[in-house]
Amino acid sequence: MAHDVAIVGGGVVGCAIARELSRFRLRVLLIEKECEVGAGTSKSNSGIIHAGYHAGNGTLKGELEWAGNQKWDTLRAELDFGFERIGELMVAFDADQVAILEKYRDQGLRRAIPGLEVWDGERVRREEPAISAAVVAALHAPTAGVVNPYEVCFSLIDNARANGVDLMVDSRVTGIRRDADGTFAIAVGSRTVGARFIVNCAGLYSDEIARMAGAGDFVVRARKGEEYLLDKRLRGMVKKIVFPCPTPESKGILVIPTYDGTLMVGPTAHFVDDKEDRTTTAAGSDEVFRNVRRVVPGISERDCIAEFAGLRAVAAGEDFIIGPSEVKGFINCAGIQSPGLTAAPAIAELVRDMLQDEGLALEPNPSFVPSVRKRVHFATLSTEEQIRLADEDRRYGRIGCRCEQISEREIVDAIHAGARTLDGIKFRTRAGMGRCQGGFCSWRCMELLSSELDIPMTEITKRGGGSWIVCEREEGDDA
Repeated sequence: MAHDVAIVGGGVVGCAIARELSRFRLRVLLIEKECEVGAGTSKSNSGIIHAGYHAGNGTLKGELEWAGNQKWDTLRAELDFGFERIGELMVAFDADQVAILEKYRDQGLRRAIPGLEVWDGERVRREEPAISAAVVAALHAPTAGVVNPYEVCFSLIDNARANGVDLMVDSRVTGIRRDADGTFAIAVGSRTVGARFIVNCAGLYSDEIARMAGAGDFVVRARKGEEYLLDKRLRGMVKKIVFPCPTPESKGILVIPTYDGTLMVGPTAHFVDDKEDRTTTAAGSDEVFRNVRRVVPGISERDCIAEFAGLRAVAAGEDFIIGPSEVKGFINCAGIQSPGLTAAPAIAELVRDMLQDEGLALEPNPSFVPSVRKRVHFATLSTEEQIRLADEDRRYGRIGCRCEQISEREIVDAIHAGARTLDGIKFRTRAGMGRCQGGFCSWRCMELLSSELDIPMTEITKRGGGSWIVCEREEGDDA
């Protein structure tokens, strides 16, 4: 099947590009190697929409960070995902760090970012009483926000598909060749798909995809960040995102009030050789909680309910690599680490323009619909509304996930929307994200997957691949 554009990689940037291109009369294909979009770096990042002043002047990061930040309110209104501008504080412990705050404030003011102020320690603790008395000042930025990044990916691709984009998951690209007519033949397992243009959004593997096409010799390294999710009983301890003064390699170890009310702390920032190394470690936990307690002394590792690690795709020079390659029609979109989530909608528009410059005709799609159907979040409704829904559909009256109060109807809706794994349900509904981490609801979610998809329990996985939950009983097994 021939497409106008094939996007390799279904993280937040790939999904944003797919949705942007669906505005036009184009045949667009997104190819993702995992069983769900957003299952790599996008799933396990910090979920922060940065205020716009962090990335340095003269970099693509700096150009796209603030441009992307300003697009999130519109995206949220159209695509119905969790997003809130809660603001951020970059804290200082001494006069040298106060000078760093002032440097970042001035950098932000040159970009016309509104509301930037340096607060003294008294103002900081008046606004955030849990912050350490050792903090002498902080830069406040009201433009920062938090978002559920996996929810964003699902909303973007659902809207893109509704507007005509094709999606292939569980589909690893194994080869790319450019034919005599200038089109690309992309080997995906045993299949070959054709496209006039390729956009390489393959994250940690974008260097390998570029080499397949002879379209770049850059190298992408994996920088691992361990993060720790805390119990909801700490909700409200910190209301704004809290940053330390950053280093050249990292924005530091943060305290993040997530959109759904839990606190998250992290990440670490260490290069690893294995691009699949998502292990958490005792050393990482010690590093995170030691640094976090310096800023918010009341936080303890005893409140941790889940831990995970994400891998950031880092290119030489620490900047994004976005642009046409020496191979006509092949555009690289690589090295997209922080603030890649923030910049994603601006990156999508930049790549759209680059494709047009490469010769792609952009004729508006007259049937483009920018919105998705609003989802029901049963736990957030009034008691009267919950009763009304349960009267209409008994599955709303049966709770599948007790910790997060997720109804069975929401889980079934997630399956019908494309969830094929326990993680697919979890990231669409939050079932399994609470205090018991799936101890109560996993089996019920598996039963619903089995019945709705008409598959045996033995085919259900946590996250695709070989992550099986149960297996067939073999003859001779003990009863």
